[in-house]
Amino acid sequence: MLDAHPDPAHGKPRLLRFITCGSVDDGKSTLLGRLLYDTGMVPDDQLDALARDSRKLHGDAPDALDFSLLTDGLDAERQQGITIDVAHRYFHTPRRSFIVADCPGHEQYTRNMATGASQAELAVVLVDARKGLLPQTRRHTYICALMGIRQVVLAVNKMDLVDCREDIFAAIAHEYRELAQQLGITQVHALPVIAPLGDNVGSRSVRMAWHDGPSLLELLESADTVVARDSAFRFPVQWVNRPDASFRGYAGTVCGGGIAVGNEIVVQPAMRRARIERIVTADGDLPEASIGQAVTLTLDREIDVSRGDVIAEAARPAPVAGQFAAHVLWMGDEPLLPNRAYWLKIGSRTVNARVTSIKHKVDVNTQAELAARRLELNEVGYCNIDLDHDIAFESYEDNRTLGGFILIDRQTHATVGCGMLDFALRRASNVHWQHTDVAKEARSASKGQAARCLWFTGLSGAGKSTIANLVERRLHALGYHTYMLDGDNLRHGLNKDLGFTAEARVENVRRVAEVAHLMVDAGLIVLVCVISPFQSERRFARGLFDGGEFIEVFVDTPLEECERRDPKGLYRKARSGEIVNFTGIDSPYEAPTHAELHLRTSGLKTEQLAEQVVEQLLSGMEHQQRD
Repeated sequence: MLDAHPDPAHGKPRLLRFITCGSVDDGKSTLLGRLLYDTGMVPDDQLDALARDSRKLHGDAPDALDFSLLTDGLDAERQQGITIDVAHRYFHTPRRSFIVADCPGHEQYTRNMATGASQAELAVVLVDARKGLLPQTRRHTYICALMGIRQVVLAVNKMDLVDCREDIFAAIAHEYRELAQQLGITQVHALPVIAPLGDNVGSRSVRMAWHDGPSLLELLESADTVVARDSAFRFPVQWVNRPDASFRGYAGTVCGGGIAVGNEIVVQPAMRRARIERIVTADGDLPEASIGQAVTLTLDREIDVSRGDVIAEAARPAPVAGQFAAHVLWMGDEPLLPNRAYWLKIGSRTVNARVTSIKHKVDVNTQAELAARRLELNEVGYCNIDLDHDIAFESYEDNRTLGGFILIDRQTHATVGCGMLDFALRRASNVHWQHTDVAKEARSASKGQAARCLWFTGLSGAGKSTIANLVERRLHALGYHTYMLDGDNLRHGLNKDLGFTAEARVENVRRVAEVAHLMVDAGLIVLVCVISPFQSERRFARGLFDGGEFIEVFVDTPLEECERRDPKGLYRKARSGEIVNFTGIDSPYEAPTHAELHLRTSGLKTEQLAEQVVEQLLSGMEHQQRD
C-alpha cells in the first residue's frame, strides 16, 4: 500500500471511505464490529447491551460477544443473521478518520452493495477460509472494479476453523490476486483473520505468527486516498447563489484539479469564458481551492451559468458529447428496455436519456459477455446511451463525479439504474443538425393550419383507427392537410422487423413517434393510431413535440367489448395461446392518466366520438391563432 495522502487542512491522512463485502456468512459484520471494538468506538452502555443481546442469541458463554449486532441494525438482519441494508459507520483513530459501509452478501441485494461501493476508495473483501472464493466473492469484486475501487484488502476469515494453516491462506490469496488482476484491481493486500477474537483486526495475531504483515487497522490507517494532483480543474455547479443584486456566485464542490483567483475558466457545455474573481467560503475568501473543497466561485464578468453546468480549466476543458458507451447496473424491479426514456442525472445535471442498444450483458460471476435484449434486476450491461442535450463529462475511470450517473424512472421518480461512462461515441461529435431556412411555422402557415399530432391510444379493437379515419375525412373536407399513421400499416414496412415483445413495442412506438415528429415539422396534422401500451413510451413521444402540438386521445373501450368485437380474431388466438404478449391478455396496458381527450366509447357512435376529436383540435388551433 502507498502512504496515505495527507489532508492539507489538518496535516493528517484524509478521511478514508471503504466497504466490507463478500459472500453470505463470511463474517463481514462481525469483522466490522470487532474493528469498532478494538478502536474504542463502542460506548460502555452499548457494550453492555451487546453482551445482553449476545447472551440471548448464544447463551451465557463469557466470550460470546456477537460483534455483528453492532452493525446489523434491522430486525430482519438480526433474526436471519444476515446483512440486508448498507450500514454506514463513522469511526476514528488518532491517525485517521473513516466511514465504512457494511454491504450485504446475498445476490438479491447486489444493488445495495453497489450503492456502498460507489463512494468507496477501498474494499475489504472477506472470504471464509473453509470455502475459498465463491460466486458472490467474484460478483462483489467485479462490482468493486466496475465502481472504480482499485485497492482491496482480502481478509481470509475463520482461520481458526482450518487450524490457522498457512497453505490454505496462501492458496486463497493466490487465486484472488489472479481474479483482481483480470479485473484491473492494482493493489491487493491479503491477511488471515479471526474476526470474533480480533486476530489481525485491531492488532497483529499471535496465533498466526507466520504472517508478518500489518493488521487490518494498520492497513486502513496507511491506505492511499487517490488524489489526482495533475488533473484538470472541474467544478459542477450545484446552485446559483444570488442573495441580493450585488452578489452572484456559483456553489459546488471541486471534483478535479485545483483553481486559483485569476485563473481563466470555461463554462461548459456552452464554452463561455471568464476568470475567477473570488473563491468564497463561510470562513472567508481563499486564494485557491482544490479537489474535495466546497466553495462558491464568482467571475469577473456576467455570463450565463446555471445549475448543472461545469466550470472547467480553460486550457484543458472537459469533453462534451451527447452519446456514450457505458456500463449500466440495473436496480429496477421492471427490466431495462432499449429506447425507453429515462432521466439521467450526472453531477448536478439532469437530462432525458435512452439506452439505444445493449451491446452485451456481463455474467458478473464469470465476467463472460452474453447477448441481451433487456437487463433485469442486478444485471450489468454494456450499453449505448443517447441524451437529448450534450453534457460535459469525463470517463468514470478519470473522474467519478463527471463519469458516474444514475437513471431515474420518469413516472415514479425512483432510481432504477446506475452507470459508468466509458467514452463518447464518435458519431456524437461527427453528426450535426443541418439548418434549414424554411421552418415548421412557415410550412404550417402555407397550409393555413397549425401542425398537430393526434395520438390515438387504446386496446386492440377499441376503435382507434375507425375514429381516426373519420376525423381525417372530416379535416380533409374542411381543407386541412393531414396524414394518418396506422400501427398495422406501419408493420408492413417501417416496422416489419419488429415483434410484440416489450422491447419490440418500445422500439415500435419510438419509430412511429419520430416519423410523426417529422410530419409535424412538415406542417401537417398527423393522426397516429397505435396501441402504445406503456406510459413511458407515450411520454417519450410527447416530449418530441413543442407545447400544445401533441394531443393524446384515449379511446377507452372495455376489454370485454374489445373481445366481443375482435375484428381480426386476435383475442381468440391470444386466449387459446396461439399469440403471446397480446395487450390486455398476457401483456399489460397502462391507461393514460392525463390525456387531452378521453373518449368513453360505451353508448356512443363512432361519428359522435370523431366529432369530439375534431372540436378539440379546431378549438385549440383557434385559440393559438388568437394568441
